[in-house]
Amino acid sequence: MTLDIKDILLASRATKFAGVLEQCEITGRGGAKLLLETGMEAAMQILSQVRKNCGSVYVIGNGGSAGVASHAVIDFVNVAKLRAFTLHESSLLTCMANDYGYENAYSRLLGHMAKPEDVLIAISSSGKSMNIRNAVTEMARNGGSVITLSGFFQDNPLRLLGDINIWLDSDDYGMVEVGHQFVLHNISDRFGLGYGI
Repeated sequence: MTLDIKDILLASRATKFAGVLEQCEITGRGGAKLLLETGMEAAMQILSQVRKNCGSVYVIGNGGSAGVASHAVIDFVNVAKLRAFTLHESSLLTCMANDYGYENAYSRLLGHMAKPEDVLIAISSSGKSMNIRNAVTEMARNGGSVITLSGFFQDNPLRLLGDINIWLDSDDYGMVEVGHQFVLHNISDRFGLGYGI
C-alpha cells in the first residue's frame, strides 16, 4: 500500500498531537509542578468534591475554547453526572459584555452565580484572555475552586491562577484546542469508569 501526501501529512499531525499530550504539564497553585497522573487525580478530587457537595461546574472559554467548553459540559452532565454549565449563552453574555465590558462579562456572571462549593474550568489557548483571567479571580474571591487549561507560552498568566493548571506546550491553536478537549474528555471518562473517585 502506498501512502499519498495527504496520508503522510495526517500521520505527521497525529504524531505531533501525541507529542503535545506527552509534554502536558500540570501545576498546582503557586506553580508547583505535579506529575501528570497526580495532577489528573487532583482535578478529579476537586470535581468529586463538587459533586458530593451538590455544587456546580462552570466551564468558560472564547471562540474555539467556548466550543470545547460546550462539549465538556455535555460529557460532565451525561457521563460524570455533574451539574455543569457554560456561561456563553448569547443573550446573557452579550448583556454582561454590553453593560460591564467584555473583559468583565464572565466575572460578573460568576459574581452573581458562583458559590464556594463550585468549580470554574477556565480555558484559554494563549492564557492571556483578560475576561477569562478576571473570571478566575472572581471565582477565587467567591471561595470556589479553579482548574485552568492553557497553551502557547509557558509563562502565560492564566497558568499561575488556578488550583490545578493544565498547560499544553504548543503554539498551534488546533493542537491546543483538541488537546484541551482530550484532557476534559479523559476526566469525564474517568468518572464514567469510576476511576480515581
